[in-house]
Amino acid sequence: MADPSSSSSARSDAAYFLKAALVGLLVGALATGFHTGLEFLFAQYSSLRAALGPGLLPYAVSVVISALCVTGAFLLVQRVAPEAAGSGIQEIEGAMEDKRPLRPVLVLIAKFFGGLLALGSGLVLGREGPTIHMGAMTAEAISRSRPLTSAEHKGLLAAGAAAGLAAAFNAPLAAILFIVEETRRQFPFGYRTYMAVIIASILSAAVTEQLTGIGPPLLVEVDYVPVWSFSLLAVLGILLGGLGVFFNRALITVMDLFLKIPRGLRWVPALAVGAVTGILLNAFPDATGGGEDLVHDLIVNHYGIMALLLLTVLRFGGVLFSYASGVPGGIFAPMLSIATCAGLAFGVASVEFLPVDDDFRSACAVAAMGGFFAASVRAPLVGVVLVMELTGAYALIMPVLVTCTTASLTAHHLGGRPIYEELLERTLRLAGELPDQPPDKTPVQLGTRES
Repeated sequence: MADPSSSSSARSDAAYFLKAALVGLLVGALATGFHTGLEFLFAQYSSLRAALGPGLLPYAVSVVISALCVTGAFLLVQRVAPEAAGSGIQEIEGAMEDKRPLRPVLVLIAKFFGGLLALGSGLVLGREGPTIHMGAMTAEAISRSRPLTSAEHKGLLAAGAAAGLAAAFNAPLAAILFIVEETRRQFPFGYRTYMAVIIASILSAAVTEQLTGIGPPLLVEVDYVPVWSFSLLAVLGILLGGLGVFFNRALITVMDLFLKIPRGLRWVPALAVGAVTGILLNAFPDATGGGEDLVHDLIVNHYGIMALLLLTVLRFGGVLFSYASGVPGGIFAPMLSIATCAGLAFGVASVEFLPVDDDFRSACAVAAMGGFFAASVRAPLVGVVLVMELTGAYALIMPVLVTCTTASLTAHHLGGRPIYEELLERTLRLAGELPDQPPDKTPVQLGTRES
């Protein structure tokens, strides 16, 4: 005779997994709609600039359109859901600690339409930030259909976030590992919650691939590199470790700088950033946009060292000011493009001055993507897997591991902290959830659970 408690548990599992499956399907469809909308808007924008022909007119039109779009995105976020600014990952982590609000409808509206305006205008921001936050808010909306325990609720939030990342990059495994590494302090590990993350990630990526027909978005063909060159990749990792720490500190600094502007004038940075973006769209288009398409072009085409370094600086500064302007957008994709530029510059120099094949240039670009991510986010395993899924360059798994490891170790020894931990702590402090801390004190451990 069947055990009634066992049958009840199986039905409860099935109901929870069904919610996770629904989250994955809905997030996949929502993310596909968001990505399609972005591509349409940017294609129309590009066609308009091309139709205007040479001269100053396309510059003037781009400045006006981009400035208005970015300012509109900022005002929409501020009036509808201020927590929709930025990537939203820190907001999800804060919500899983019961310290940030959960307003799914308002965030979905602000994130979707604000994201279309901001990213469609050419800002150096990634689409993965909005899809991750929208994924979590979709899960929140579904979780309200039936009461869940606190752990199940937080597990479903994490499943929605993972589904959003899986849809953004068609990288379900990296999305699952991102929850494991990034939200390890907040995520309530258990059979149900962990399987929910897996189910939602798989279905979200499947829906996106089915609707778009896209495989590995940054496919790179490269052979094995010699083992002796791993020492060069370790040096690259050390450099990226320092760059990652500098990136995190610079991002927080620029955000704090914008915060000093009087509240009634905080739309001015958004207007200025949009105007500059409009100029760059015509003068140097490679310095604009999230960089998903740029990464592949950089690897396929042979850029010189100076061009790559200039592009690194422009995109580095671009993501700092774009993110700090207070509009929806992620930093994953821009970080990948920055790393590609820096890695290629290192690879080109190595090919010119050392006895390595030209394939080493591409290997440095792929390894740098994982290394910079590992240094900033401090999730080295996610960095490795994300790069493998994005590029399909599985022959480079060892070189990428070497670079990610050395970059993460370097960032740790330089005193760097994970970027989303810093962003969450800053958000909570501004909201009055954390007391101000003198610089010489140990930072508050946000993941500590109260008894």
